[in-house]
Amino acid sequence: MATLLHALGRAAFRRRGRFLACWLLLIALLGGGFAAYGSHLDSEATIPGSQAQQGIDVLEKSLPSATGVTAQLVFAAPPGTTVDDPAYRAVIAKTVRAAGKAPQVESATDPFRTETVSADRRTALAQVLYPIKRDALKDSSVTALESIADEARSDGLRTEVGGTVYSTGGLAVGIGEAIGLGVAILVLLVTFGSLTAAGLPLLTALFGLVIGLIGLLLISNVTTVSSTAPSLALMVGLAVGIDYALLIVDRHRTQLAAGMDPEESAARATGTAGGAVVFAGLTVIIALSGLTVVGIPFLSVMGLAAAGTVLMAVAVAITLLPALLGFAGARLRPKAGSRAERRARYEPSPSGRAPAGERWARLVTRRPLATILVVVIGLGVLAAPATQLALAMPDNGTAAPETTQRKAYDLISDAFGPGVNGRLLVLVQSRTGDPEAAAAEVTAGLEGLGLPDVVSVGEPQIGTDGRTAILTVVPKAGPRAEATERLVREIRTRTPAMGRAADAEILVTGSTAAAIDVSDRLRASLLPFVGTVVGLALILLLLVFRSLVVPVKAAFGFLLSAGAAFGAVVAVFQWGWLAEVFGVPTAGPVFSFMPIVLIAVLFGLAMDYEVFLVARIREDHVLRGDRPGRPPVESVVAGSRHASRVVTAAALIMFAVFASFVTAEDLTLKPIAFGLAVGIVVDAFLIRLTLVPATLALTGTTAWWLPRWLDRLLPQLDIEGAKLGAERPRRTGQPAGSRQPAGPRT
Repeated sequence: MATLLHALGRAAFRRRGRFLACWLLLIALLGGGFAAYGSHLDSEATIPGSQAQQGIDVLEKSLPSATGVTAQLVFAAPPGTTVDDPAYRAVIAKTVRAAGKAPQVESATDPFRTETVSADRRTALAQVLYPIKRDALKDSSVTALESIADEARSDGLRTEVGGTVYSTGGLAVGIGEAIGLGVAILVLLVTFGSLTAAGLPLLTALFGLVIGLIGLLLISNVTTVSSTAPSLALMVGLAVGIDYALLIVDRHRTQLAAGMDPEESAARATGTAGGAVVFAGLTVIIALSGLTVVGIPFLSVMGLAAAGTVLMAVAVAITLLPALLGFAGARLRPKAGSRAERRARYEPSPSGRAPAGERWARLVTRRPLATILVVVIGLGVLAAPATQLALAMPDNGTAAPETTQRKAYDLISDAFGPGVNGRLLVLVQSRTGDPEAAAAEVTAGLEGLGLPDVVSVGEPQIGTDGRTAILTVVPKAGPRAEATERLVREIRTRTPAMGRAADAEILVTGSTAAAIDVSDRLRASLLPFVGTVVGLALILLLLVFRSLVVPVKAAFGFLLSAGAAFGAVVAVFQWGWLAEVFGVPTAGPVFSFMPIVLIAVLFGLAMDYEVFLVARIREDHVLRGDRPGRPPVESVVAGSRHASRVVTAAALIMFAVFASFVTAEDLTLKPIAFGLAVGIVVDAFLIRLTLVPATLALTGTTAWWLPRWLDRLLPQLDIEGAKLGAERPRRTGQPAGSRQPAGPRT
């Protein structure tokens, strides 16, 4: 592996113009394709095989209006008045007529005809039907409806707009993301002390990110791509793109400071640090691709889209970056005697003070068992809230309080009961061709059950196929309540018997039931997903480090950091601690797909740090560990000295990127970004830079033990670059009498 990457890095350095031209051509081709075809993102979430999805598929054919996008116009009269007042009734009638003629609207219902007026006569609810899917609804159509509501407000009647016209906005970049990028630039400048060296990781990361995102948007024209996929791809791709380039540039600068020729340094950095990048990227790709085992298409697309941007980040780091290093040439070499050179060579300060990474490594390895116990117990306390994790799908009740959809949701809950926001659809398919009789039988059956969590069962709607009917069941609790979940399961356990009595097939469906099915599918898939991803990553780490201890330790450390991340998410998003600080509008159940996405991304990135750090420790062990009288802990300290600065910078950059997305209005992305920000800090500083050195110091040479039979079976990947030969730098243009070091310090 090291030999192959070394040759690739040398070729890119020598033919830098061709390599750069190829990448620029690829961007131009993708950009032209995007200009010609645009994108077609899909906001629909299907759950193949679920009962709710089966019902939705039937309704799309027999009763399309039941599956179209709906809006709600909620009218609330001022205190001391009612909507029956002639002036307000006229405003409502005028508003409903205007809504019925709005763009893309099929019909709007008069609340007085449908009797959707609250018992105190102060609130009225009108339904607006769009006979299309959410992704076909134009933003201008929603804006037009909001303008109609504004006119009603000007006439003195409080009017809010809600319904399924509001959904996740998908990709949106704002000031928060710009701040995160600014922090990344600052970290790079501090790390390298050079504008050129700091700019290279950022430039290559943007290359890979642009290609990945444009490619994803183009793919959306030929296959279904969820509207949330670009957001996750942007967040992950930007973070890993900077980190991977950072690792290679840091190695290159270290070798240049030691006197190595720029061409050989670029090739060797690609062969050694580039190998760590390849295997680190593979762990992230495996983790993200593992989302496909869940069986939910939009989640699979999210994972594959993010994995694609990671693949681009790896490709750019090992091909484009060496070419750019060729353009930079010797300009990246720190000036002799400067602080930047001393930092690049990991030398002590003029006062004799050792580098911070070395001091920290010696501190945590002095009493390794005590270090391990402190970290494990401390993270166990942080993870304690995770035991109370509750999951649900987002709806308008989780929107910011100042938004019109949230105001409409709250008005409906207060006036009609929270269950009106979470109605269930009971689909009845008659086998005899008499849907009215079958629906009447099922209605009687539902009412006869005496379910305490049911408010009412509505009149049936008959489909166009002559055998389908829909019953609307209004629960007492809201759509995200545990009582509503229990109600759906209770009805489903009774429907087989009711179906036999009515000679019909019965399905419980609708958006509320679909959200419950998504949550159930995700809960059931979590353990198989974790087992698949962790198992594959452990095999990869076994191949890379030829050790049994390292992979097991890596997995255990990840469980600790993931537990801490989940604990923080529960405390902020579910319990409401510091909710205002982090811009959380409503405390409540965490979104159902957050755990599995967070695990996928965090596991992959945690293994990044594992590879970055342990690769340098193993490199020192392989190249210098057999020296007489040298204790194994010295390899741990030496590897930590070289890797700690890179891991620290990478973690700070990732933290800045993820934390910037916490400011996003997308409430599906916010808890994921928050959990990742917390998880990255915990994993980098407490797990990889503290727990890992302590564990390797405690286990000594046993850390690198592998059974002989297994050692013979595994291929030699040579991530340490042992096959590259002795490091004999050629420093061109060196002044006479200047020192010529024997090789870079590693």
